[in-house]
Amino acid sequence: MYRVFESLDALVTIVEEARSVPMTSNCVVPRGDVLELLDDVREAIPGEMDDAQDVLDRRDDVVSEAEREAEETRTAANAEAEETLQNARTEAERLVAEAQEEAGRTLAEARHEAERAVAEGRRQYAEVTDRARDEAERMSHAGRAAHDRLIADGQNEQTRLVSQTEVVRSAHAEAGRIVDGAHAEADRLRRECDDYVDTTLGELETTLNNALGVVGRGRSQIWRGQYGPNYGGARPPEQGRTGTGMDLID
Repeated sequence: MYRVFESLDALVTIVEEARSVPMTSNCVVPRGDVLELLDDVREAIPGEMDDAQDVLDRRDDVVSEAEREAEETRTAANAEAEETLQNARTEAERLVAEAQEEAGRTLAEARHEAERAVAEGRRQYAEVTDRARDEAERMSHAGRAAHDRLIADGQNEQTRLVSQTEVVRSAHAEAGRIVDGAHAEADRLRRECDDYVDTTLGELETTLNNALGVVGRGRSQIWRGQYGPNYGGARPPEQGRTGTGMDLID
């Protein structure tokens, strides 16, 4: 087909470059060259036509082959995609199983730590309460003893001064002062005892609040890890749960 086109192009060039006949639209062309090019076209057309017919005859075969290869490629791609999807599902199931196992282990550790913290808080509470009670009783007994001693001293001093007529008036005044001082000292000791007990109980309250804060944060982290995807990171409300950790101490 290319040979035919080349010969035709050569003929067109010869005609375009031919000399014109004066007073007419005709031209003078070299007869030998034109005939030679026409012979080339005549010889080339049958072969080119046969090649074109062969291409047309093979068109259906080529199309069928292309469709078969496309179907094979599509089948292979689908099989590979299915295998990849199955592998991804298997890997996802494995990762989910590992995550659930890790979450269970973390939850168990958190529960154990919470129980340990609560037990330790109760033990410290009992120890501090016992110490505070013992110290309060000791100071109360000491205050009472001091009060009784001062009252007795005042009464003895009052009796001694009363027996001396020349200092009866001053004895009364001194006895009153001593008695008032004894009452004031007893009141001071009682206030100190109350302040000590209040301070000790305040320290205990701070310690327990800190322990409950640690327990509450641990439980919140567990809830977010366990219920986050379904409840937006918040644990569903449960009957009898306050969420502050105070329900752990009964």
